Amino acid sequence: MRKVAVIMDPIENINALSDTSFALMLEAQARDWEVYYLQTKDIWLQEGIVWGHLLQLKLNKHSEQYFEILNDIIQPLTEMDCILVRKDPPFDSEYLYLTHLLEHVEVQDVLIINRPIALRNANEKLFTSWFPQCCPKTLVSSNHEVITEFVEHYETCVIKPLDGLGGRSIFKLEINDPNLNSIIESVTQRGTEHVMVQEFIPAIAEVGDKRIFLINGKAAPFALARIPATDDFRGNLAAGGNGTVVELNDRDYWIAEQIGASLVEQGLYFVGIDVIGDYLTEINVTSPSLAPEIEGPTGFNVCEKLFDFIEIELGAVGNRS
Repeated sequence: MRKVAVIMDPIENINALSDTSFALMLEAQARDWEVYYLQTKDIWLQEGIVWGHLLQLKLNKHSEQYFEILNDIIQPLTEMDCILVRKDPPFDSEYLYLTHLLEHVEVQDVLIINRPIALRNANEKLFTSWFPQCCPKTLVSSNHEVITEFVEHYETCVIKPLDGLGGRSIFKLEINDPNLNSIIESVTQRGTEHVMVQEFIPAIAEVGDKRIFLINGKAAPFALARIPATDDFRGNLAAGGNGTVVELNDRDYWIAEQIGASLVEQGLYFVGIDVIGDYLTEINVTSPSLAPEIEGPTGFNVCEKLFDFIEIELGAVGNRS
């Protein structure tokens, strides 16, 4: 029987009906896999072996008690067939150390999604800079003067930290805004932290901020378009946006084709990109979410497609060993 371990934030805090990590575990359970859960704090290295304190779970998203602990064990993580790294940002020192520990596991033919070295290298904001043909005009800087000049040139921009999620600490910058200097000082921590500044894309008000899933470099045919609330410019659901499922258009597929091969080459097999209008704005590699929201109205199961890939890849791993 196959075994999968999911590294994530506390499971008791999730919404079982909409959480993508939980949906992935449900898919594994439906395939008769043994499903294990653990947090970063439950992993350690001792005498060259990476150990985990794992809870084997039985899941039921329609129950108030949506998970049941079947077993509580300590064992090497090499006992797993697959490990899904689903820890939410920020990418802090503990996350960095986690990727180093998981590399010890990966070299022993355990499939880890996404690959630890790729998680370490692919900042979800900065990674877009490798595909400038897909992106809006972008600046990454901590320099107040440089940022101000960029805003003066493009008139309306968006500024965001490089380690944020869910629309947190994202602001619109306008050259005539009396709070412009205060916003720049706040987000850059008074010039001590680099931030991303992008030309504002007005299309977000109409077409939203689309979450598109790429599985092994190929785009799923449906996306969740997150439309900002009337009193906000951010599409993130956590920031009050409203989600509607849409089919991908030609430009969406073109963007996916531009980045897909690079994702696979680096071992980024499960990715959620954000597209506003014609432009790529983020490449989410740590714990891309919103898969259940796409499945509901379409029947297209993102998690099923990922596990189809995983089972094929595990066969290839087995053949190499």
